[in-house]
Amino acid sequence: MHDELDRALVHALQIDGRAPFARIGDVLGVSTQTVTRRYRRLRAEAGLRVVGLAEPHRAGQELWFVRLTVVPAVAQRVADALVRRTDTTWVKLAGGGTEICVIARTDPVPDHGLLLRDIPRTTGITGVSAHQLLHLYHGGPTAWLGRADVLTEAQQRQLEPDGHDSPHADLTPADEPLLIALQRDGRLGQTDLAAITGWSAATVARRIAGLRAAGTLYLDVEIDVRLFGATTQALLWMAVAPADLDAVARELATHRELAVVAATTGPTNLLAHALSPDAPALHRYLTHRLGALRGIRSCETAPVLRTLKGASPLNR
Repeated sequence: MHDELDRALVHALQIDGRAPFARIGDVLGVSTQTVTRRYRRLRAEAGLRVVGLAEPHRAGQELWFVRLTVVPAVAQRVADALVRRTDTTWVKLAGGGTEICVIARTDPVPDHGLLLRDIPRTTGITGVSAHQLLHLYHGGPTAWLGRADVLTEAQQRQLEPDGHDSPHADLTPADEPLLIALQRDGRLGQTDLAAITGWSAATVARRIAGLRAAGTLYLDVEIDVRLFGATTQALLWMAVAPADLDAVARELATHRELAVVAATTGPTNLLAHALSPDAPALHRYLTHRLGALRGIRSCETAPVLRTLKGASPLNR
């Protein structure tokens, strides 16, 4: 059983994934030992992980949402191959098990075969479509509202990391070992990161602070969303009139039911990830709140059966 303290801890980590447990304990009104114990339990039971990720455009990368339709017999094998890749995140099995959705990170001018390279050769893949992400309205550094509504505004202010004026802190090749380590565990200590990078602990601390302040590096929280009552998930592929796209997307970004809202290329130009307590709740959201928005010409709903890979390109 998970309680309000567990959810408060997750909210705290979403604000600052590297906040010391002592600081979190002070804000939550519990001991450091209690925070440490709860964190370890959530890692073991709910898949909690803090990961450090580079902002794609600052890293010279583009994001693509790729949809593969497959026959059921090969779905797991293809999905596993996508999970193993270091250029993929957010691998989801959807549509009754016959669709795989994945985010691929590519160079600005990718090899045309990149998105399919290393996928098992099989006749079981019956269709592929790729949609470039043009703008992220909600998601990434912005937490799903369903897991960011526990702490008071005063508590949130106490947990916000100290700001630094670092507008030009771009990634360099020397940052690669640091970034790889943070992709695996965003809470690695400065001593461990110093050993990995060959820098001093003080240099590690300054570099992380500078990259975060510039928006080049952000911390995300991976966790089983069922902890927050979301047992039903769906990807929504919407076609929106271009004149209404920005207004519709900004409105959707305020909806508690949506964890991701992104403008993409393709015949469906707006993607959202919906989280609901159950199927009837999803239906009410689609028919009442989403359906009330003018400008949405169509909406395709793809139920998510399983999330096989989260925000980090590296497996645990």
